[in-house]
Amino acid sequence: MELKGGERDDKAVAPPRLSIVIPAYNESLRIEGTLERVMGCVRRRGWDAEVLVVDDGSSDETTDIVQRWMQSHPRLHLVKNEGNRGKGYSVRNGLLQAAGEIVMFTDADLSAPMEEAERLMEAIDAGADVAIGSRWLDKQRQTIHQPLYRRFFGRCFNWVTRRVMGLPYKDTQCGFKAFKREAAQVIFRLQTIERWGFDPEILFIARKLKYKIAEVPVTWGHDERSRMSYLKDGMKMLEEMAEIRGNSVRGRYDEAIAAMKDTSAMVTAPVGRSERVEAR
Repeated sequence: MELKGGERDDKAVAPPRLSIVIPAYNESLRIEGTLERVMGCVRRRGWDAEVLVVDDGSSDETTDIVQRWMQSHPRLHLVKNEGNRGKGYSVRNGLLQAAGEIVMFTDADLSAPMEEAERLMEAIDAGADVAIGSRWLDKQRQTIHQPLYRRFFGRCFNWVTRRVMGLPYKDTQCGFKAFKREAAQVIFRLQTIERWGFDPEILFIARKLKYKIAEVPVTWGHDERSRMSYLKDGMKMLEEMAEIRGNSVRGRYDEAIAAMKDTSAMVTAPVGRSERVEAR
């Protein structure tokens, strides 16, 4: 049964320390392994954490697998998008619904091991509003290197991002980022890019809002099953960067920020969460 917007009742339960959001699209071949590693890490480390898998209109058994796991893991939740909207939309949908004091997202391939979340949490605890994992701050932490062509295109894209958007970070695209919940509630309400190019936008917005951003070296291993096409998706991301820059020049972010006024009590009502179903 689907929960409609505003139907969730938390019954005054204290929020968890950490929310982990995992965007997923047709991940039936690896989502079970991902859940084993994530839930196992949460258990071993004793984290007070919830996990939200955001299904982006999958046509395979991804949601069935997650719902089966939900029967034995009460802090695992399924959020369902209305159709295929893109990774950026999925991350936003999950993070705005997350209840943790710290909210983060990680890719379903877990190229950065879940244990590395402690490094992001430490940066938040030390005063950062946003902590972003980086593959390039300490190259020795890369356990499986990308093919040469992917490294070339990745570094070229990051160079262009730094020049066009004024972002001083070595790695804007690593799918391993954490936020204070209050910061996430503001940043992701201002996000406009719904697909691959959302990472530079949220960092651009965070800098515009003068949030403190920490770039943190993380262990990382390339997954050959990555669906990203550096040619097709890279061109789209360049278009999206131009869109972000245009929005900034036209003052659209400033207008949206001014319209938000008081953001201290922002809460997003859950949309599209699935209830647990009785095991047969």
